[in-house]
Amino acid sequence: MTTPQPLTIGIDFGTTNSVVALADPTTGAVLVQFAIEGGETATFRSALSFQFHAAEGEGRPERIVEAGPWAIEAYVEDPHDTRFIQSFKTFAASAAFTETRIHDRRYTFEDLLSAFLLKLRHHAGVAMADLPPRVIVGRPVTFAGGRPDEALALSRYETAFKRLGFEDVRYAYEPVGAAFYFARTLKQDATVLVADFGGGTSDFSIIRFEHTPDGLKSTPLARSGVGVAGDAFDYRIIDNLVSPELGKGSFYTSLGKTLPAPQRYYSAFARWDQLALLRASRDMRDIRGLASTSLEPEKIERLIEVLDDNHGHALYRAVSTLKQDLSRAETAQFSFVAGGVRIEAPVARAQFEAWIAPELTAIETALDEALHASGLPLEGIDRVFLTGGTSLTPAVRALFHRRFGASRIETGGEFESIAAGLALIGLQPDVERWTEG
Repeated sequence: MTTPQPLTIGIDFGTTNSVVALADPTTGAVLVQFAIEGGETATFRSALSFQFHAAEGEGRPERIVEAGPWAIEAYVEDPHDTRFIQSFKTFAASAAFTETRIHDRRYTFEDLLSAFLLKLRHHAGVAMADLPPRVIVGRPVTFAGGRPDEALALSRYETAFKRLGFEDVRYAYEPVGAAFYFARTLKQDATVLVADFGGGTSDFSIIRFEHTPDGLKSTPLARSGVGVAGDAFDYRIIDNLVSPELGKGSFYTSLGKTLPAPQRYYSAFARWDQLALLRASRDMRDIRGLASTSLEPEKIERLIEVLDDNHGHALYRAVSTLKQDLSRAETAQFSFVAGGVRIEAPVARAQFEAWIAPELTAIETALDEALHASGLPLEGIDRVFLTGGTSLTPAVRALFHRRFGASRIETGGEFESIAAGLALIGLQPDVERWTEG
């Protein structure tokens, strides 16, 4: 039996947003707030920006790194000379990703995450000496990617978090963190299914909570996950609405033959983690050459403009707006306008749901795996807690309403539940039961 820590910190490093929470036995969990123009926010965008500015009269340029809302601000102010990277958590478990070069400087995943965490700490106003020695870091049940290497991802996390100054880095499954957050509301014993839908992964955990004289007892029963979520939905929108207007499905001529434009350009373009790298890749030279031989050169020129002029964030806003609008209405207008590029189209919710049908099937399969591993029938689940930004998608919610009925489903804390729960886990006397170090 270990003694509860007087102060613990939980960090939900997400694909889209990151959240930090502090907890102590007296006050419980409190989210760290970041001061931004017009107020405060607890969600810190998981994005980085890199700028190099040469001071007048000096030969060596100054490297300026920003993260979160400040990275977006730097990008908006100077998109041409800013390298903007988002959704880089997707690289964590990829052995194929060894490094990226930014302004002739090499960055491994550990370097990117370290830079991000240092700026996050800076904007939180936390000095190194103020950090507790232990941190509970959220991790997905299944990392994103085709063949995710879990050990590699955790090794990379370990390096980055220890560079920040933490001595004891522990990992807890993200849906387990959300379960601890939800358990505060329980008035009676319950078996809870937590479904956490983020940007890169959809994760499930089934936990039994029981009230005892010594407090709330929790017993893990099953877990599962799949590496698809909100970013995969974004991919479908871009692939169906945007890429065809930028040359996907078009043809070009070479040595007297008519050939289709390479699909790999558009596969990379439609993924947030790859879009940041495409502009600096060898493929960019080939894309420029494609414009002179394309049968629809105006479309390829639009693609080049989006990449050269760094319209990726404008595209992200357009896609996010469409998803939000379709969560509230049966039809919505997609509008991506940036520079000389204008792509607009009406979209029906049913149309969007048809596009994401493969991802919905994968999510339902992962849910079935958790239920099967628990050995429980559907009736054995007392409460269902849906959290994470992608849980707001009507088709995702409908999946659970069909299975469990509306009366057993609760939602909330879409962006705070994991971080707060992770910090609360750090207070548990049996913290080793819920974490791995």
